[in-house]
Amino acid sequence: MVDRAAIRIAENHTIAADRVSGVDENMSRSHYHPYYELYFLEEGSRNHMLNESLYHTVPGDFMIFAPYTMHHSFTEGHGHFKRIVLYFTPEALDYPNLAEKIKNASGLYHPSSPVSRMIHSLLNQILMQQDEIGELHEEFMRASLNHLLLVILNTVNPEPKPETASRISQIIRYIDCHTGEEIRLKDLADRFYISEYYLSREFKKQTNRTLIEYVNRTRIVKAQRMILDTTLNFTQIAAQTGFSSLTHFNRTFHKVTGQSPSDFRRSHRT
Repeated sequence: MVDRAAIRIAENHTIAADRVSGVDENMSRSHYHPYYELYFLEEGSRNHMLNESLYHTVPGDFMIFAPYTMHHSFTEGHGHFKRIVLYFTPEALDYPNLAEKIKNASGLYHPSSPVSRMIHSLLNQILMQQDEIGELHEEFMRASLNHLLLVILNTVNPEPKPETASRISQIIRYIDCHTGEEIRLKDLADRFYISEYYLSREFKKQTNRTLIEYVNRTRIVKAQRMILDTTLNFTQIAAQTGFSSLTHFNRTFHKVTGQSPSDFRRSHRT
């Protein structure tokens, strides 16, 4: 499935939307991106993995994913779905309070029917305006986006985070909280009272990544945030994200992101 909204963002638009219908379009791996995503389900049903939590959406529900949060969507069995996806960068937010609140807004939203219809209407407005050409086009898009987000944050609260007791979810939470420490398969197996073989097999089955792939990706996501939000040098960031050397950090960063830490910092400060 071609992500046309992502293509628009890559072309330096700050707001991009798309409507897509699909059958059995499942993401095999979690991913992340440096912009916000609002995923509004119009038809069918859809599951979303956000970090280690699993959410189920029905028509009228929507998910919000903040930048650099790991997520993917899938449908169990066979099923048709239709959704609107809206991407926007932090630069598209016009109000400081809104920009601050939306940072912590990731999760599932289950609005009342009237509010859901209002949000759906605003999303359709953005979709229709997106390809228009006019003197005030960009201003209209920004105003529509900010209006939409103000409606959401003023009228809807995210659903509580689902509780899960699965060992793999517990292990994922442990990894997320200890990225700056050495993380080894044997130590995790001992801590959670399971065999190394079972841990490796079940981790790959549930995340579609090996343990080391997940650990490295999680560390690099944290490193990206530190590059953007702090003035620490790369040696300090490497040490705080669990890498034994700057060389290992640079090599892993490039493998995960396709660019060096220096290039990443420069590209987000221009």
